[in-house]
Amino acid sequence: MIALYARVSTEEQAKSGYSLKDQIRQCMQKAGSNAETMEYVDDGYSGEFLERPALSKLRNDIRDGLIRKVIVYDPDRLSRKLMNQLIVSEEIEKRAELVFVNGDYAKSPEGMLFYQMRGAVAEFEKAKINERMTRGRREKAKQGKVVKDVKVYGYQFNKEAGEMEICESESKVVELIFELFTNPMGRVRGINGIANYLTDKGIPTKRRVGKWHRQVVRQILMNETYTGTFYHNKWNTEGMLANKYKEDDEDKVRMTLRPREEWIGVEVPAIIDTKTFEYAQQLMQESRRRWAGQPKNTYLLSGMVRCGDCGNTMTGRRAKNWGRYVFEYTDFKSQAGTKFQGCGNKIKCEDLDAFVWEQFVNLMSTKGQALSETAASVDNEASLSFEESELQRIDNELERIKTGRKRLLDFMTNNADLVDEDDIRNQLKELKDKEEHLLKVREETAALLVDIQDNEFTEEILNETIEQYLREDTSDLSIERKQDFLRKVFREVRIYASGKVEFIRM
Repeated sequence: MIALYARVSTEEQAKSGYSLKDQIRQCMQKAGSNAETMEYVDDGYSGEFLERPALSKLRNDIRDGLIRKVIVYDPDRLSRKLMNQLIVSEEIEKRAELVFVNGDYAKSPEGMLFYQMRGAVAEFEKAKINERMTRGRREKAKQGKVVKDVKVYGYQFNKEAGEMEICESESKVVELIFELFTNPMGRVRGINGIANYLTDKGIPTKRRVGKWHRQVVRQILMNETYTGTFYHNKWNTEGMLANKYKEDDEDKVRMTLRPREEWIGVEVPAIIDTKTFEYAQQLMQESRRRWAGQPKNTYLLSGMVRCGDCGNTMTGRRAKNWGRYVFEYTDFKSQAGTKFQGCGNKIKCEDLDAFVWEQFVNLMSTKGQALSETAASVDNEASLSFEESELQRIDNELERIKTGRKRLLDFMTNNADLVDEDDIRNQLKELKDKEEHLLKVREETAALLVDIQDNEFTEEILNETIEQYLREDTSDLSIERKQDFLRKVFREVRIYASGKVEFIRM
């Protein structure tokens, strides 16, 4: 039996570089009109990898003794990598004859050298094609163009302009997802609740199906593109093309995040403002603990209470106390495999719920009064903070040092016979020391400014919560609505055995 092997990759199909029919036709001519043949065809598979259905079947049939001769149009149809070419060629020739239509080689040192040179050229050509395509995409991204349709929910791709444009119907859903997550108002519970909410409403996904999965909602909430910047070159996917040929998950190549300095930002229309996005990321860090599992009973402070003494989270449970059942928060963990079972701290749900809600109401009332008084007298004219002014001053100083250093070097170069080199070097050293000091001060000031801005953002969220609370009828709030309010203000409530209660703000 004579095997005829042909392969064409997806990119070659697009370019019409190799025709499968033409490869098979020429292999048939090489075999002869009366020859008994079997075709092995890999349609749309890259020559970079050996894991291909038809090639794997061919190798198995050769091992089983079914094939006496293998005819291939060209060596690069076996593989684009020289090492793989040699491996497959040697494997075939142990049990069968290997023949190429396009440039057969002699079984001699010269013939093998020529064969290997052809393989090296084919591998080099493939690498250059990949390198040129990658470089071209990067250059296009640096020019502010979106390279391909990345299918981000909320946007549609304009291929001619190389831009992402807002899809009105989808962008409204994105806004709804962020609103439900940051301000649920009792409508949903967590990411899974949002997915169920969208499914129940019959809202289609990007693929136009009606069922939403929590992972899709989570990806939307974490996608920075919605704030107005899409990043090219963010993920390293090298080697992932072969994953579809690998059955074992452990052997598959994982996508990894490149260092942020390698990302290429492209401006796109914003759907979500930056502060809302950052607030969503804060809540995301807490959501797993807050919404983990669905208890039989609903507890006001579910996922928010922690023991201040041992650090264990405190969960609600029904416990028997002197013959009657009571609800309590406790740090005791009875699950198998628990590293630390807790120190035994517990408190009645009724007592802690009432105390925490009272503190929240007092905060809303006192802060609300202060907020209204501030609004009546505040000067709306924005001004730079001390830290922002200081950063500007330091940047100006650094620019002057850079200019001064350039002048000294130019003067030393143009007046080599007149200047005192030691004096110039001492001046350069002084400038360097001053520059290093300023850079250190700048780093500290920038970090302080970030902290201040984070605090201002937290205060802004608090003020929005106060306004919502004061507008609402609070005489008969559901426990879910109370949870919404508490979780917008407090990240955690810590309980100590001494009776101390500590509130950790968002």
